[in-house]
Amino acid sequence: MPTLLWRAALAIALVCGIGVLPWLAGSDPALTVLKARSQDRDPTPEVLADIRTRLGLDKGPFHLLAGWAGGLAHGDAGRSWISGGEVTPAVLQALGASLLLMTVALAIAVCTASLVCARTLRTGGTRRSGGTGSAVLATLPEFLTASVLATVVGVQLGWLPALGWYGPRWTLLPALALGLPAGAVLGRLLDDLLPGALAEPWARAAAARGIPRHRVARQALRRSLPGLLPNLGLFVVGLTGGAVAVEQVFDIPGLGRTTLQAALAQDLPVLQAGTLALLLLATATALAIRPLVRLLVGPALRDGALPALHRPVPPARRAAPVTLAAVLLAVVVTGLPRDPLALDTAERLRPPSPGHPFGTDALGRDLLARVAHGALDTLLLALAISAAALLTGVLLGLLPRFSGPLVDTVNAVPPVLAALLVTAVAGGGPGTAALAVAAVAWAPLAAHTAALLRQERATLHVTATAALGASRRYLLRRGLLPAVLPPVLRHALLRLPGVALALASLGFLGLGAQPPSPEWGRLLAENQPYAERAPWAVLAPAAVLALLGALAVAAAASAEGARTARKSA
Repeated sequence: MPTLLWRAALAIALVCGIGVLPWLAGSDPALTVLKARSQDRDPTPEVLADIRTRLGLDKGPFHLLAGWAGGLAHGDAGRSWISGGEVTPAVLQALGASLLLMTVALAIAVCTASLVCARTLRTGGTRRSGGTGSAVLATLPEFLTASVLATVVGVQLGWLPALGWYGPRWTLLPALALGLPAGAVLGRLLDDLLPGALAEPWARAAAARGIPRHRVARQALRRSLPGLLPNLGLFVVGLTGGAVAVEQVFDIPGLGRTTLQAALAQDLPVLQAGTLALLLLATATALAIRPLVRLLVGPALRDGALPALHRPVPPARRAAPVTLAAVLLAVVVTGLPRDPLALDTAERLRPPSPGHPFGTDALGRDLLARVAHGALDTLLLALAISAAALLTGVLLGLLPRFSGPLVDTVNAVPPVLAALLVTAVAGGGPGTAALAVAAVAWAPLAAHTAALLRQERATLHVTATAALGASRRYLLRRGLLPAVLPPVLRHALLRLPGVALALASLGFLGLGAQPPSPEWGRLLAENQPYAERAPWAVLAPAAVLALLGALAVAAAASAEGARTARKSA
């Protein structure tokens, strides 16, 4: 009951905060409505006063909130300030489109995760399958994947429709853009748990008795899923509310795009209804995940009869992170002496050549120089945000009753929407983008930490240590954190390129880094319109971002392998 009250209080606070947003920002909603409805009319005091009277703006934000909440009881979310149409049917239609896209994307993500884990299941956990390829796939930006699929598969090959939303065939390309990176992340998280499940006594006994390997693998998946399901719930909500870029590339009237457009236009009734729909979806997903975990694990979770799933990670090849780091460093060192702002219109969109190894962009600027100079801003800021998100996620993950509803609420707010809310109050700029991304980046890590802690507390060695009189502090320091921190750290490193991309996406919308900043993700965004004509303009920043993701994962695996080797010695 206290958890439900806490969840309800967070949802009410967020919706009310959005309701008073124009007044917090000091802007005039009547002026926004006038510009959207009739740009040719002059904003005279009489015209603005008439708009305020008709919309009820002159009575203040709390009167509007009360009227909006009263209408919700009857299924009426009001009328759009911009179009004048009813909000409820429009939001429900957008939610239906997002749910369909989410379902197909989730199916693709499950198939992708299965392929990532296939080798581990086939070899009984003796060999891991989550390698550099899955790390690169996990770090692919959704809007880049969407743009490439739309250009190559949809336009050039003509295999599938690349624009619009008219039936099932129109869902495949956007679902692939969403599902492939999400499935790679889920697969790597699951691949961390499977070797421990396949090394348990029941699995060895089943193999010794000649039970088919596919049956053992199925039970190992069931054994490992409880630690992964909370993150799967986050992906479900994230695929629905956070797919703004994909919905814009493919012109899909989904809930995320509808909410973003309402936020940009300050269409308060649509923005409130869309945010409330995202919150309700997050709550429903969280409530469905908890009984599913209990159903999969059974009474063992309650009785503290689970062995630990976490096993030492096999030592990674030291050459992999060194090689990747050397390549990334060579790109930065080679490009730093070049001028990233030098314009040469005669060299617009030139392909790679000895003079311009990465080619040039639409203004004739050297892409190698821009990639190298953008590394400083991108990497330092993304590393700082990732470190803060890791610390916040672990600390809040230790308090699941407090953080669970907070995670569900924060996860329902896409980074773009969070940036818009922050910008409305604090103004734009790189600091605003960093604050917005940091405000939501910790949620998956907190959910992962809480899920692993819950399962680890039910292990035999922890329950036995507690029965011997060990203090909670001792259990946390000696038993729980050593098992939980390595996979959560790898999870945080896996999300590092996504943090860099989120910063760049906000800069593209004018909420973060501003032109002519060569920030990596911004390079992706500003060169994306030229992907068909000059693919190198997109592939250069995409390649270094994927290289960053591969380096992060390889470094984490190498560090864990070294730690394991030291403990064995």
